[in-house]
Amino acid sequence: MTGNNPKIPSRRRALAWLAGWMAAPVFGQPVDRQSSVVTPFAPVVPGYQMQFPRDEGSHPDFRVEWWYLTGWLNEPARPLGFQVTFFRVRPALKHDNPSGFTPRQILIAHAAISDPEHGRLIHAQRAARAGFGLAGADEGRTRAWIDEWALEQQGKTYRSRIPAVEFDLDLTFESAQPPLRQGQDGFSRKGPAPESASYYYSLPHLKVRGTIARSGKAQSVSGSAWLDHEWSSQYLEKDAVGWDWIGINLEGGAALMAFRMRDKGGASFWAGGALRAADGSVRVFPPSDIRFTPRREWRSPRTGTRYPVSWTVRAGDREFEIEPLFDDQEHDTRASTGTIYWEGAVRALHEGRPAGLGYLELTGYWRPVNLA
Repeated sequence: MTGNNPKIPSRRRALAWLAGWMAAPVFGQPVDRQSSVVTPFAPVVPGYQMQFPRDEGSHPDFRVEWWYLTGWLNEPARPLGFQVTFFRVRPALKHDNPSGFTPRQILIAHAAISDPEHGRLIHAQRAARAGFGLAGADEGRTRAWIDEWALEQQGKTYRSRIPAVEFDLDLTFESAQPPLRQGQDGFSRKGPAPESASYYYSLPHLKVRGTIARSGKAQSVSGSAWLDHEWSSQYLEKDAVGWDWIGINLEGGAALMAFRMRDKGGASFWAGGALRAADGSVRVFPPSDIRFTPRREWRSPRTGTRYPVSWTVRAGDREFEIEPLFDDQEHDTRASTGTIYWEGAVRALHEGRPAGLGYLELTGYWRPVNLA
């Protein structure tokens, strides 16, 4: 391996990984809590006051964090969906290990293109321990990277560069609206237990410009996107298996986020959401105001998993039909996060008429989600 090809991990990172796994506990192995003290995770509590741009950066004391970009691109021939996600995970470790190879923070990245002509999701993934200049997530501003994969913030502008095997993305995102604090001023409950919560804000209606390259041919693209930034130490309650989520850039400048947490029987035991109107006013929905009703399922030919890819979503007195750009947008990330989920571009309709564009995420249908 060489460090000159951006599609191939560098020799330096490969050697760092090998030495690290030999010198430290493997990520995901149980920790002997009797032999040493395990560093506690920071709690999510009500009343926290988000500050920008400080909170756009990393929060390393929390267990899990993600920067999630999804959107629609207008290629000359057809519309495309895209996803770029950077995760930061803090493993449960004995904090008295002095080794520089101890995996105190893990970085994971997913990227995907939804192209109807291809017929299935085109995706890529990476994972690395933070450190040695090879991977990390900065505090105080958005900057997350693994080798040449990166998401960086400069003022109100973000840039993501993803050189993958089947595609290259080089996209710039310009913020057109202020952050939308989800839940109660950024404190987003995920279940009946008060500690089951996250800090969560969104940036809807990002203006996107850049290039996408496939088979050595680059195309200029533009479109709209949605950024979610969320961090937590206890995202799922013990009885939760996964969640359904939508983020929709509605026509006219409004934006809708809605989610529900599912139990082992597939029923909703918690939900939430927010609708920001074009005039900037925000309505936060309690669990009783959110309803996800499946309309149609799709069965994956690879995993046999059934996903409800078409929905009716009710948020307060607003109701939308959610239809996928195409059905096969299953994302296999077993090489990085150990799970398979459905994440895809969708259209929102209101009474059969176009109402907006966005993304739908369906987790826990293959197997229960384990964020530990």
